[in-house]
Amino acid sequence: MSDPTEANTTAGAEAAGPEAAAGGADGRHVRVVLVDDHRMFRTGVQAEIGQTAQTGVEVVGEAADVDQAVTVITATRPEVVLLDVHLPGGGGVEVLRRCAALMADAEQPVRFLALSVSDAAEDVIGVIRGGARGYVTKTITGADLVDSIFRVQEGDAVFSPRLAGFVLDAFASTDAPPVDEDLDRLTQREREVLRLIARGYAYKEIAKQLFISVKTVESHVSAVLRKLQLSNRHELTRWATARRLV
Repeated sequence: MSDPTEANTTAGAEAAGPEAAAGGADGRHVRVVLVDDHRMFRTGVQAEIGQTAQTGVEVVGEAADVDQAVTVITATRPEVVLLDVHLPGGGGVEVLRRCAALMADAEQPVRFLALSVSDAAEDVIGVIRGGARGYVTKTITGADLVDSIFRVQEGDAVFSPRLAGFVLDAFASTDAPPVDEDLDRLTQREREVLRLIARGYAYKEIAKQLFISVKTVESHVSAVLRKLQLSNRHELTRWATARRLV
């Protein structure tokens, strides 16, 4: 059963009162929805950036999966959505696709800023092609995140420094990248586990980084090996290295 607090839309905004509506110290104001499947992370982001009187950021809703995200975004129509790449129900790309279809005629654009633990090129390129205006990793500071949110609101493209190169390389070529049918068989979460395994992480380290259990990591690795018809993590590492996924 979904936690009734996961798809929170307007309670926080109503409680903030007229002071929140007035914006931050410099008069700027932006309405934001947080989309991430880890409630503790959303709580941390809310505590870091959601002091509207100081930052100008008003968090008007939260969601933990694709369906909740689409519901909250279409109900609140924020200026900016902070969007995790890996979500139950299809991932951030699916949120982008469904929101684009539902809000094609909206007068006020809703802009998306990906905020993810992943720094993989295919994740970055995937959400940018899906319509996101930027991509930053979860190592970003609160002050830099607030700045990135306002820049995206204003129509700028925002990237963590290392990630900008992925986008430039991808869009500099007029040829579309070749389709990798083997890689396409994997879910977003399986790709993330694959990449960490290939980088030499132990199962416990992967579980800690992705906020999942060791048993779940083992299940993902078994699924990856089966789908790719590989026998062990050494073959998996060679496979990932050959495709520059590490």
